[in-house]
Amino acid sequence: MSKLAVKTSPLITSLLTAAKPKINTAVRYAKVELVPPKLSEIPQIAASVKKIIHSAKTGAYRELTIKEAWLNTLVCIEVYCWFFIGECIGKRHLPGYNV
Repeated sequence: MSKLAVKTSPLITSLLTAAKPKINTAVRYAKVELVPPKLSEIPQIAASVKKIIHSAKTGAYRELTIKEAWLNTLVCIEVYCWFFIGECIGKRHLPGYNV
């Protein structure tokens, strides 16, 4: 068992050294992207929601480019996944609801 610990120690050290820049980059982006909206951003959010509702009523979504449609799909998937992550955190366990 001690031989295993001796062999894995340098491996873990090199792994942490290699991962440190990527972890720092992820933390830097998380500090910017994962914060709640500020009060000054609320009117902008409301305007965006009104624009989405208007485009849904008028059918403007039919004139989106493939890239825009794909980006909108990815955003919807991200929101959907964050919803389920929040549900798992709120329930404090991974399995579904008891029916």
